[in-house]
Amino acid sequence: MDIVRFTEILKDKHCYELKKLKYKYPADFDEFLGNLKALYYYELPLSDLRGEKIVYTPNFSEITSKNLRLLLKDQTQSFAIKSAEQEIVSTCAIENIDISRESVRNILRGFAPVNEQENRILGLKKGFEFISDKKNTITEENLFALYNMTVGDFLSEENRLREGCFYRDASVFVVSDKIEHEGLDCKKIPEYMNSLIEFINADDSINDLVKAAVIHFYIAMVHPYFDGNGRIARLVHLWFLIQKGYQSALFIPFSSEIEKSRKKYYEAFTLINENKELSCVTDVTPIISYFINNVYNKVHTGGVGEEVMSAYKEMLGAGNVTEKENELWQFVLSFYGTDSFSTKQLEKDFGGAAYATIRGFVLKFEKYGLLTSEKYSNRVKYRCLK
Repeated sequence: MDIVRFTEILKDKHCYELKKLKYKYPADFDEFLGNLKALYYYELPLSDLRGEKIVYTPNFSEITSKNLRLLLKDQTQSFAIKSAEQEIVSTCAIENIDISRESVRNILRGFAPVNEQENRILGLKKGFEFISDKKNTITEENLFALYNMTVGDFLSEENRLREGCFYRDASVFVVSDKIEHEGLDCKKIPEYMNSLIEFINADDSINDLVKAAVIHFYIAMVHPYFDGNGRIARLVHLWFLIQKGYQSALFIPFSSEIEKSRKKYYEAFTLINENKELSCVTDVTPIISYFINNVYNKVHTGGVGEEVMSAYKEMLGAGNVTEKENELWQFVLSFYGTDSFSTKQLEKDFGGAAYATIRGFVLKFEKYGLLTSEKYSNRVKYRCLK
């Protein structure tokens, strides 16, 4: 096959959909696939369910430099509660679990759980706190601890891991609308997960964001637990990025972007399996491409803009902010982000200031251009400027 023809097929918008390529270029497909394997496949030190090495191809989508800088930016705790709230709500939405935002907010503010739903939320909160601490490196023991605090402690007896086991000790089926495949033989799971831990901690040349997507896929493929595999895949994805210095990983709506593009997320897994039928190789490029195009390149902190924060620092430096106003401002940033709120809502949520103090705060900060107001019939709502 000449280079011009090969390049033409390589640039086809369906380049990663081998069934479509075979239909469109029947005479050239086999030779193209052979060249693709020889020239572009990069072998990973991880095995698929058949024991063959997993590969990926250089992805032609790029992570924008703006979003890369955002992921690497060192964040303060200003948006912690709001970010954690959105992450918990979204991760539960992906799993079709109904939870109330009020319950999430109560747990994040330190209230004791009052029911099973809030116990589960508390488990996720503990999980996020665990992975945000860089001292908690990714080891088999720490992975087991994360699993228990976020999943294992809340499972029914039949879905719990047997005492002394880090992983499941029986078969499972990975199911969507139909049975897709039987999960990895449970006897092989310790070996596969040990390979994953080694891969995670290896010093290699693979881009960190690409590697995080591979880790995510691998956990979903191995299915090391009876339940909660998707949740653990997402948590370890974030955990790896935090370990690699991506300070903003917990301050972006990661699971929210997955939840919004859930159909494409599952299509990427399906495409990997369909391609394998033609190529006889597990090429994880579709899931890498999914994360680049639908998650990494869509990230934003949801926080206020730098101009607003600079204006606040000037107010603070000039002595124009009281101690109580500073507490209220930090609370608004953390609890609401750029969502709107009323004075009554702020009074209730903050819980440590009289209504007159609350009203004086919002009017003053609106005057200084840090808050903006919107009228809804007989109510006024405020929010931080972006």
